[in-house]
Amino acid sequence: MGEVILDIEDVHKSFGPVHALRGARLQLRIGEIHALVGENGAGKSTLMHIIDGILQPDSGEIRLDGRKVRIASPNEAHKLGIGFVHQEIALCPEISVAENMYMSETNSSPAWFMRYADINHRAAAVLRELSDIDPTVKAGSLSISQQQIVEIAKALTLDCRILILDEPTAALTETEAKILFRIMHRLADKGIAIIYISHRMAEIFEHCDRITIMRDGCHVRTADVAEITQEEVINSMVGRVLSNLYPAKQAEEERSGRVILSVRGLSESRRIFDVGFDLHEGEILGLAGLIGAGRSEIVRGICRLEGRASGEIALNGRVLQLHDYRDSIREGIVYLSEDRKSDGLFLDMSIAANVSALDIDLISNGMGLIERRREQARARELGQRLQLRANSVDDPVSSLSGGNQQKVALAKMLSVNPRVIFLDEPTRGVDVGAKAEIHRQLRALVREGVGIVVISSELPELIGISDRILVVREGRIAGEVRGDDMTEEKIMHLASIDIGPAAAHG
Repeated sequence: MGEVILDIEDVHKSFGPVHALRGARLQLRIGEIHALVGENGAGKSTLMHIIDGILQPDSGEIRLDGRKVRIASPNEAHKLGIGFVHQEIALCPEISVAENMYMSETNSSPAWFMRYADINHRAAAVLRELSDIDPTVKAGSLSISQQQIVEIAKALTLDCRILILDEPTAALTETEAKILFRIMHRLADKGIAIIYISHRMAEIFEHCDRITIMRDGCHVRTADVAEITQEEVINSMVGRVLSNLYPAKQAEEERSGRVILSVRGLSESRRIFDVGFDLHEGEILGLAGLIGAGRSEIVRGICRLEGRASGEIALNGRVLQLHDYRDSIREGIVYLSEDRKSDGLFLDMSIAANVSALDIDLISNGMGLIERRREQARARELGQRLQLRANSVDDPVSSLSGGNQQKVALAKMLSVNPRVIFLDEPTRGVDVGAKAEIHRQLRALVREGVGIVVISSELPELIGISDRILVVREGRIAGEVRGDDMTEEKIMHLASIDIGPAAAHG
């Protein structure tokens, strides 16, 4: 790591009465990978938007190479060598990779004047340092990880000296994430300074040099990663000691062993093969497996959300006739999607409207008209239960932090008094404090008799929250782990080994 390239001191930013930043500061060195952490709402995004020229600070100083600068716009940030790869990929899918990388050039020139061979050649030269992606293919044909690499390449075309990566591994498989980390270290070795925003502590402690912690818009602490523990980081983020991210599990004798949900012979086309398992009262059942193994397909097949899954589904001993998701909801079986922004929530609608969306009959009068007071009262009741932080249930969901959006999605499930909840990546993109609260809520629901199945790609979370874990591989149940066998090594072994039809039974 070299000398300081970016120095931010005493930055303040308010939106009306809301103080998003209160004297924030950050010091970035040449060639370092610098983690920026904090709970949702801590001010990370606001600070990054100021660095990128999207927002202007109310007060404070920004120095680049020791010289005070005013970053008036994203275009000005680009000229200064600042690249921002947002969490949400923003490529145009119908044009080529090269055209996406040199978007400003293609936008400012008529199509007949563009030298496409030239931009293809230049794009290939940049991509060659990162990946073997063909610059002439349409961006929409690439995998998520490849699109992420194109976003990084796009930033590098600006002679990028500072690269901001916002939750870059959120949608990547483990293998894809390893490729990204190799690229990050290669860029750092060339002197590019990287600001790395993530909630994943394991990634931060393995790949980052220093860490800056923010809370409530303020700078809390900056330290070398080697000189701080994960527990210290978490406690500094939330402002209190989180002694246990995972609530205590029920002892074996506390659980009745009664089967709530029984699945037998679940199959669907070429994606699910003869899946069978039982969910017992008083347990959280985990579903593990590599990305693409079929975990989501299994639970979506049970809920009849997609495809034409066949097989027997029984609830409390009664075989169900499920034809679509509406039948599933009526029976009290609900599914929380891994993509809350696309499938789980209506971002522009109010919190109250989202909470009641699964079954509006519950808040309607006899004439089919929604009773707003009942809708609002139900949303407030569930919001209080889940410790939702919002000014009003009439606020749009888009105004909430990621953790609070996830709580609204969970409240939406609870609004129909479910018997079984399938949760797909329930804490993805959620800060550590909100994670701990969601974990506590799931355990409380289980103690009330609700059946819960959790899919998570974060194995420490799955081990911490689950009483028993089924491992999925290639659309089949590869095995089960419980007790002392619930280790990352055992799960990865089952997720990776080849299995045949004889091992396909749950």
